[in-house]
Amino acid sequence: MSCSISFDGVLPCAMRASEAAVSTATDVVSRLGADISAGLTAEEVERRRKAFGRNEFTIKEEEPLSKKYLNQFNDPLILLLLASAIISLIARQLDDAFSITVAIVIVVTVAFVQEYRSERSLEALSQLIPPKCHCVRSGIMQEMLAGDLVPGDTVNISLGDRVPADIRLTEVVDLEVDESSFTGETIPSRKSTLPQSAACKGVSQLKNIAFMGTFVCSGHGKGVVIGVGEDSEFGSVFRMMQNEESPKTPLQKSMSTLGKQLSFYSLLIIGCIMLLGWLQGRHLLAMFTIGVSLAVAAIPEGLPIVVTVTLALGVIRMAGRHAIVKRLPIVETLGCVNVVCSDKTGTLTENKMEVTRLYTASRQRASVGKTGAVDCEGCVVSPSSHPDIVKMIEVGCVCNNAQLRGGQIIGHPTEGAMLALAHKLNLFGLRDQFVRTEERTFSSEKKWMGVLVRPRSHQVTEPPSKNEDWYMKGALDVVLRHCTTISGGGLLTPSLHEHYMSVASEYGHQGLRVVAMAYGRDLNDLSFAGLMAMWDPPRENVRDAIANLHSSGVSVKMITGDAKETGEAIALCL
Repeated sequence: MSCSISFDGVLPCAMRASEAAVSTATDVVSRLGADISAGLTAEEVERRRKAFGRNEFTIKEEEPLSKKYLNQFNDPLILLLLASAIISLIARQLDDAFSITVAIVIVVTVAFVQEYRSERSLEALSQLIPPKCHCVRSGIMQEMLAGDLVPGDTVNISLGDRVPADIRLTEVVDLEVDESSFTGETIPSRKSTLPQSAACKGVSQLKNIAFMGTFVCSGHGKGVVIGVGEDSEFGSVFRMMQNEESPKTPLQKSMSTLGKQLSFYSLLIIGCIMLLGWLQGRHLLAMFTIGVSLAVAAIPEGLPIVVTVTLALGVIRMAGRHAIVKRLPIVETLGCVNVVCSDKTGTLTENKMEVTRLYTASRQRASVGKTGAVDCEGCVVSPSSHPDIVKMIEVGCVCNNAQLRGGQIIGHPTEGAMLALAHKLNLFGLRDQFVRTEERTFSSEKKWMGVLVRPRSHQVTEPPSKNEDWYMKGALDVVLRHCTTISGGGLLTPSLHEHYMSVASEYGHQGLRVVAMAYGRDLNDLSFAGLMAMWDPPRENVRDAIANLHSSGVSVKMITGDAKETGEAIALCL
């Protein structure tokens, strides 16, 4: 990373995300010489900008169109055809010269046009840097150009913002970031401020880093800039794309080998004919002309046209399905694929969760209709008739960070499904009846989320802990470890534990995602409320796409973090 010495002393080095992630927020702020509350001074910003440069990407100057066009001739077969055309012209074989020239022009032009039309990926990357951001400078929060950021700046990010640089988070409130533009993962990443384990290597595992170009889809946070421009993680991708030299595809290797072989045999034929003519006492120029004619006739000038047109048709078909192909031979490489690995949520499925089944601790089963009506054993659920079901919906609504804005759910799809159910049953107001005093955020390691709340009507004169309750949701086996009783009264016995696990397995075999609910005064002495089962429907046309892959001899593998039963059920649907 960049580092520099100024006349006033040593400037701090920008930090790699992996290095900042394993350090505490305090250590990172100290190493960067930053001040979270007051930010950097104008003089310090100028010093750092001279050392680190601006927060932007420098795109290499594009080659002139003429050079790009001439680069298309850098192919053995094209060069051989070009030599054949020239020799045919010298030998006054105008028909051959014309046909070969037309073939060359068609092949080269099609390849040039395709490359020119699709060569905009680097420009698209640079557009992921937002034009403006919110930064603290000299103790004042101000809106400024993202390109002016330097390492050590304090930046605030909130719902709807695109992260302007690599940031080590120091404060987060329900912060979730969509990192699909960077990691390809469609599930938002929930962020925290805690130091990461040194075992966390991949960027998708760095939960305390907000990466440049990613999108804030829930909550807000604050942090210190650790990397800008090409010193960011996104900058590494940018440099890699600029310096990338694509390896030759199998088709290119075959065509290159064919071109070399044809060149060798053409020269061999010309040499043999001239040698035989010389031995027979014939005129060498006449023998050379005959040899050239035979060599030219042996060259399949139509082959490059057939190959290029075939690949171009493949590119056009893929463009019609919104897939951009930068180089024609890549189409042939795709045809060599024999295994496709696909994420489940958001790729094979729509990532639009809907609660379809409810199961209470008192063994009541309920189903949720398309309109949101909840039916429990033939009766419509209401707060008075089914308090256990309403309590479970209350837990899912209160222990929830999704938001409802303008009729749209903003936040994690699983939490959004719970919120939507409460809204359909006119129970959304339950959330406003409580004040959150503490939160234990969800993580893939512990697999649960908990909030400590008190009624909004709580009297200020009363001790805060008197009316506070924990609401928890998460994986069933984990939630049950925190429970000692069940909702409505009664102990959580081993047989009940086994029964609830079997119900979850049953729902999992139906392709449903299961979330458990619990509540109580003590986080380790909760009452189990029940299960919510959600359905994430498969995408349209996915089944046809998989069938086409199978018929072409391509094996399809599903990758998912859901329960094995859920993955198997979705696979059977596809």
